[in-house]
Amino acid sequence: MAENTIEVAARAEQPPEGRQPDQITIRGGTASQWRLIWRKFRRHHLARIGAFAVIIIYLIVALAEFLSPTTTDAQNEQYAYAPPQQLHVYHPDHGVGLYVYGYQMQQNAETYERTFTVDESNRIPVGLFVRGAEYRFWGLIPADVHLIGPTEPGQPFYLWGADRAGRDMLSRIVYGSRISLSIGLVGVAVSFVLGLLLGGISGYYGGKPDTLIQRVIEFLMAIPTLPLWLSLSAAVPSSWGPLTRYFAISVILSVIGWTGMARVVRGRFLSLREEDFITAARLDGCSQPRIIFRHMLPSFSSHMIASLTMSVPAMILGETALSFLGLGLQSPAVSWGVLLQDAQNIRAIETAPWLMLPGAAIFVTVLSMNFVGDGLRDAADPYK
Repeated sequence: MAENTIEVAARAEQPPEGRQPDQITIRGGTASQWRLIWRKFRRHHLARIGAFAVIIIYLIVALAEFLSPTTTDAQNEQYAYAPPQQLHVYHPDHGVGLYVYGYQMQQNAETYERTFTVDESNRIPVGLFVRGAEYRFWGLIPADVHLIGPTEPGQPFYLWGADRAGRDMLSRIVYGSRISLSIGLVGVAVSFVLGLLLGGISGYYGGKPDTLIQRVIEFLMAIPTLPLWLSLSAAVPSSWGPLTRYFAISVILSVIGWTGMARVVRGRFLSLREEDFITAARLDGCSQPRIIFRHMLPSFSSHMIASLTMSVPAMILGETALSFLGLGLQSPAVSWGVLLQDAQNIRAIETAPWLMLPGAAIFVTVLSMNFVGDGLRDAADPYK
């Protein structure tokens, strides 16, 4: 209907003097649904900013080994709770060049508390694309080149400070993004499949299947989310390794997260199954899978994509909460939730406030994804 209206308006418009009919610029055109969504999304300024931030974050995830100054297990207890170093570009005696200053460490003889001060006499040169700790890129390709690091191996280099074991916080946060963000994607993918399958069955067939599935959804939604997460996570054996626990946490988050998607899919199926184009497809002899996958699902695919985008931050926060409480991933696995376990101690936060930096990474990521989700939801809404 919208395309016909545009075409009628275009035919009614007379070409300006001196121009041929094929040179007329038709305002709006006959764009497809996805093109219209893209146009509306581009006008959402916060969504564009969020999309740019999300792209940068996932590039960091993809290049974590290269972008990290060192590996996650590299430690030096001499620099435990070392404060962040300031990166300098110019030195009066050495000219332009990246460098940081070293530390002077003093320890209280009674309390054993360490105090770090800047040692301006110890200039540590910093370079780009330097060789450092060896790693395997994506666990496959051996390499030792890092984007940034000290030109002399063994020198202290902590741009975002160090933790209680003298490990670089920047490297651990970059590595932790891979687990935290991948759990969000894996969990949403499983939730999408479950929600689409069960919600589609409930909405398309109705009757007893609909009643049974809806009662299960209502039962799961009646249970408070956090206690349910805690009980399921506590049931995971402590003897499982990091990889096994990773998949267990992904399954737990997915089993709980599919109910909202199923409700959305069911509602759309109930409203579409009586539409004229669905009736025409049945009369034309189309099979039920063809009606569902070729006619019904494409009609609200934009809404599903918007719902999926809004679900990823919830999955990330779920993994972070479980790991923070000690029921999710555990060391030696590195995720943002695991890193925040060190921030549970108020005294440690007072001594080393940079331990809260993983929380800042979570805040930026979740906020950016929410902006993208809001933009996609508004763009996919035909009434806005």
